[in-house]
Amino acid sequence: MTQTFNQELEDRLVRYAAIDSQSDEQSTTSPSTEIQFDMLRLLEEELTGIGAENVEITDYGVVLATIPGNAPGPTIGFLAHVDTAPQFNATGVKPRVIRGYSGGEITFPEDPSLVLSPEVNAYLGEKVGDDIITASGLTLLGADDKAGVAIIMTAMRHLMENPQIKHGPIRVAFTPDEEIGRGVTEPLPKDMACDFAYTFDGGVVGEIVYESFSADGAVVTISGVSIHPGKAKDKMVNAIHLASKIIATLPQATMTPEVTDGRKGFIHATEMSGGSSEMRIKFILRDFERDGLEAKGTLLRQVCEAVAATEPRATITCEIGHQYRNMRYWLEDDMTPVELALEACRESGVEPFSQPIRGGTDGSRLTEFGLPTPNIFTGMQEIHGPLEWISVQDMVKATEVCIHLVELAARKE
Repeated sequence: MTQTFNQELEDRLVRYAAIDSQSDEQSTTSPSTEIQFDMLRLLEEELTGIGAENVEITDYGVVLATIPGNAPGPTIGFLAHVDTAPQFNATGVKPRVIRGYSGGEITFPEDPSLVLSPEVNAYLGEKVGDDIITASGLTLLGADDKAGVAIIMTAMRHLMENPQIKHGPIRVAFTPDEEIGRGVTEPLPKDMACDFAYTFDGGVVGEIVYESFSADGAVVTISGVSIHPGKAKDKMVNAIHLASKIIATLPQATMTPEVTDGRKGFIHATEMSGGSSEMRIKFILRDFERDGLEAKGTLLRQVCEAVAATEPRATITCEIGHQYRNMRYWLEDDMTPVELALEACRESGVEPFSQPIRGGTDGSRLTEFGLPTPNIFTGMQEIHGPLEWISVQDMVKATEVCIHLVELAARKE
């Protein structure tokens, strides 16, 4: 089985990664960028080409399709997102394949200052002999999550061409805008029409995720008093100074991403914009527990109120909005999808493990909406930056897990 997947997975990822499909948080459309349709329409065409049924692009920008079942079993969904992260340049991606990685440093042709090595990423040191895919140095690669797309497409093609592999009905969904937290809208769980689902959007081989951050977003707006600086004495209130006080008052030594790990959450200032008359700060709040997340929101509001009290002529507002919640809250009530994934790993010769993910996936929101959706590894590493890489052999293992999973579910039925 393995040798039939290596070249296909490589070809698919290289082809998909070269397509610009970055999402845009500032946009109000769905998908947030028109360029994501380049991927969505391609996948619609490819799903039709392998014989999938009910292939469509929904009015909210998701490609849906059905792989008909040939045996009794639950209807299982598989998802991956087509957008790439807006945090780093993703235009003009030039994927390259380093065959039979021999160990040591990997350099990048378009940025000689960049170096990827086992000292930077210890996992790379375990991949000697593997075929490694990276970008050229000026962009991210986009394996997050085009590796997931390639894995699902390869597995579905294999199932369609090998009817001796028994499985129940399968629903496939390729979503936009996951990187900006808008990949899952309320119609999607109903439209997928499956018993449970899996995202292929994880990292290290064997990782099965059923616990994610809970997340809120916050926008703090500071309105000062604007006047000509030559006549500003005792009149001007500089919103930039107040914004700086808010940032400085927050507990930077104990509650920012760069000083936290494990189960510790954070308050992260992601964007600051404006001028002396008005400033706007965006934050993301993260914690694994509801009360911890609520406490971080309370702390941010208290800091804003304290800074506002120092300057009553200013107006400071803090609006906090729901993003997603820890999928564990629902999955722990019925661990069947997780247990199937763990067993499918073992049948594929992979030792599974689970640990909390310091982020979220489309599965976080799907699970919250009532469709249990754990996350399965792809192999992607150093995502959202120019050092991003993935092993083709890791993708092969993920593809095999996908196939074993649907076989296993049908056998248990």
